Amino acid sequence: MTTVPHLRVLFFDVFGTSVAQRTPVADELSKAAQQALQSNVTISSEARAKATKMSYDDWFEFGGVWNQEEAKFRRESLAKYNNIDWRAVDKHRIDVLPKLLEQRGLGSLWDESQLQHLGRIWHRLTPWSDTCRGLDLLNSKFSTVSLSNSYYDLLKSLVAHSSIPFTHIYTADLFQSFKPNPKVYLGAAEKMGVKPEECGLVASHLNDLKGAKACGFYTIYVERPLEEKNPELREENIPDMWIKENEDGLITIANRLGI
Repeated sequence: MTTVPHLRVLFFDVFGTSVAQRTPVADELSKAAQQALQSNVTISSEARAKATKMSYDDWFEFGGVWNQEEAKFRRESLAKYNNIDWRAVDKHRIDVLPKLLEQRGLGSLWDESQLQHLGRIWHRLTPWSDTCRGLDLLNSKFSTVSLSNSYYDLLKSLVAHSSIPFTHIYTADLFQSFKPNPKVYLGAAEKMGVKPEECGLVASHLNDLKGAKACGFYTIYVERPLEEKNPELREENIPDMWIKENEDGLITIANRLGI
């Protein structure tokens, strides 16, 4: 690990790093399914039988498939347009949900308004237990700025819903690009009025940190369950600081940065 430079701004990845993804999605799907089964709403016998057999782990797996569909949509958008419309990604999450349910014989489990509500789960994801306390500590010494592959309105909604105390909210659409394109990291530093070497990025994805490091950022890796999609990058010694999964995340970062 390298010596910590004089940092003024800490940027944060959001989805997976600052908020959990897999567990909140499974929680909400499982709860909504139980509510549907206990209601007086008409559900087909097939959907009722299949939903009754669905365990929490089944809904957890379903959420993972749903997330994979979003990733596939992003890859296809990038290949076709050489860019990603994050509003379209958000809309796709909503549009693909009933199709995934139909494929599993669960198409009549929820009505249209319920599907729309469930499709917006990513607007109300739950922060990790260390996130808000860690940011409160870090805010005493640094500007803390979200830097998410998303669009501003979604992230503003999420931050407000979950009371996440970032001092600033930035998203990739503000820089007409997406991470790990240098335009996002360098654009964010410029917008904050600081040099890249005065910036750190906190993320649970090594490819994100690799992009930031190439731009001169200090890199802080926070292990989160099931979040690392490129484990082979662990051999490249990318992080300047590495917080293990059992080390209390952002609170430990604050401690290591002298707070």
